[in-house]
Amino acid sequence: MKEKRERRAQKLKQAADSSGNEQAREANAREHTENTYTSEAQVQKSFGARAAGGPGTLYLVATPIGNLEDMTFRAVRMLKEADLIAAEDTRQTRKLLTHFDISTRLVSYHEHNKRASGPELVRLLAEGSSIALVSDAGMPAISDPGADLAAAAAAEGIPVVPIPGANAALSSLIVSGLPTDRFLFAGFPPRDRKGMESFLSRLDREEATLLLYESPHRLKKTVEAVAERWSGRRMAVVRELTKKHEEIVRGTAEACLRYIEANPPLGECCLVIEGADASAASAADPGDAWWSELTTAQHVARYEAQNGENRKEAMRLAARDLGVSRREVYQMLLEEEKDPSAD
Repeated sequence: MKEKRERRAQKLKQAADSSGNEQAREANAREHTENTYTSEAQVQKSFGARAAGGPGTLYLVATPIGNLEDMTFRAVRMLKEADLIAAEDTRQTRKLLTHFDISTRLVSYHEHNKRASGPELVRLLAEGSSIALVSDAGMPAISDPGADLAAAAAAEGIPVVPIPGANAALSSLIVSGLPTDRFLFAGFPPRDRKGMESFLSRLDREEATLLLYESPHRLKKTVEAVAERWSGRRMAVVRELTKKHEEIVRGTAEACLRYIEANPPLGECCLVIEGADASAASAADPGDAWWSELTTAQHVARYEAQNGENRKEAMRLAARDLGVSRREVYQMLLEEEKDPSAD
């Protein structure tokens, strides 16, 4: 039995190590941004007088997420006054510019050309040009390559100025009915199952309300993963914000999943998910937990006996304790059944 517990502990450690590797990759991706923050503070006076021969300004301009009436006067003015507009999708942005009678030169800047166009845009900024950066919709630099350009410009001492406006994540949060005093935007979740499980495991004890973006064709799988790992948590699925078919689905993860299965979504979605409750978030070291000396089978059986739960629900509760998915608990049960030394 001792060997079994050790193997179980090793399996959980491997899962934690996997999460650590993912965090290391994220840290490497932030390396360029962190170069901006040196021992000497860099101070930006966004609206100070521009020195002769000094750099231009990079304006991060928010655009509507579905309703053209959400375009601000300031955004229109900055797009007209800029020397250049860098757009994620020039065809989409050209429609916006035509609507507001904006004739500023338009260039492409997106995920697939940023390594080539990014340095060129920084060069133009350094030489004194003003550039307005826009994404397909909403705030640029939020889950799009604009973040890289903003970081590169800031690293060169070029002023980076926000022109605020519509934002899908915050708009979804305020209509979700979930707590708004503390929240965490986690972007798009990984596409593969292993990556998704690692992604969610790192958020298991997060008390803040969670905000995720997701595409319509992946929404069902993502909500399934949320319902499996965090059964019973409240959430909201928000789609087509500010458009004619705007829809907000509120309920438990399971209830939202049932609705999605019956009503396949169209359009980009935002998921707003209830954070972990205080008891789960502040749980003691697993080594001190009541179940730490039990095999997986004993752990599940205890819930079945004590709470009168069915096996599926008992497995979910055990998975919650262990910080793994129910699927992983099932695999651990199978491994124990195959082990001839099982008690």
